[in-house]
Amino acid sequence: MDTSITFALALLFLLQTKHLFADFFLQTPRMLRDRGKYIHFGRMQHAGLHAVGSLIAMVLIGVPVALSLKVAAAEWIVHYHIDWAKGRWSDHTAHGPDQAGYWRAFGVDQALHQWTYLVMVSAVLFW
Repeated sequence: MDTSITFALALLFLLQTKHLFADFFLQTPRMLRDRGKYIHFGRMQHAGLHAVGSLIAMVLIGVPVALSLKVAAAEWIVHYHIDWAKGRWSDHTAHGPDQAGYWRAFGVDQALHQWTYLVMVSAVLFW
């Protein structure tokens, strides 16, 4: 297998593993509260947790620190806004876990995060 493909798959695996922990095991009540507000310190912390995890993953796999910092900073901004949009939509619709609209919003949110990782891996490979 081509080394760039192996590298891309390994980095994608690390980013998805980081996502599992940051989104499902490490969120605090502060991170989960008032998600529809634009200025939200809990969401800043949550997006920061993702960015730091991604930074660690990229450096561990050999991405230069300067590039890793740039990509992680971009992820922080994108992740923050994806979660804000989901929070705002959720506030607007008031769907709960017993309704299909909740799961559609959840699915779109998670797909956008995964697509972000594809862009991040592509950016690292390109530069």
